[in-house]
Amino acid sequence: MNEVSIDVHNVSKSFAGVVALRDVSLKFHTGELYGIIGPAGAGKTTLFRVMLHLMRADSGDVKYLRDGKILDFDAFRQHISYMPQSQSLYADLSVSEHLDFFKQLYGISDDEYIQRRKYLVHLARLDNFLTRPAGKLSGGMYKKLGLICALLRSPLVMLLDEPTNGVDPISRREFWNLLNSARGMGILVIITTAYMDEAERCSDVVLMDGGKVIATGEPVKLLKEYNCDNFDDFFINQRGTK
Repeated sequence: MNEVSIDVHNVSKSFAGVVALRDVSLKFHTGELYGIIGPAGAGKTTLFRVMLHLMRADSGDVKYLRDGKILDFDAFRQHISYMPQSQSLYADLSVSEHLDFFKQLYGISDDEYIQRRKYLVHLARLDNFLTRPAGKLSGGMYKKLGLICALLRSPLVMLLDEPTNGVDPISRREFWNLLNSARGMGILVIITTAYMDEAERCSDVVLMDGGKVIATGEPVKLLKEYNCDNFDDFFINQRGTK
């Protein structure tokens, strides 16, 4: 079995007196596609950095569990793929060279690599762009290349920080198809986004504002519970009640 879960417990973080996270408690489980939704400054990126041990929380902790057993993060790190907001690919390397590079980085066998490369390149519709340098890809293709490089290692968990930011609508739709394919592989997928319409594409959402979790659950049920047509209305209504 590869049942993975992440338990975020009472995590708080401040910077120079400004609260970035306030007593955040969340649970994430295998096979789901979670969206952490909120405007700029909601605390989404800080939460990811704490979850990845890139930043120490002021209080609280994050536990990774596999088949119900708590694992040391250093032992679990190899099973996590992370896509940061900033561009992380090499502009002068082609699509093919990137895949070869990550094959070596992850220590993937030749046989496994050949099969996964063919499948992922076709899935991302990059078959005809293998020789194109990453710096000359469109924004959407660049993001898809980053995603299939992350999928190459067969991770158990994927954390993607605003992966569709600045991507055109058609490429966004294709990127979401890739995310759903990753979920179908049994990967725990967690993304952050400020695009409210993307909340309804997730199986579960975490709605954040001002460093706090203000609601969690299935998108359709949340909208019904709060009597909102969409998540733009939800956040407008929440701020109107403060």
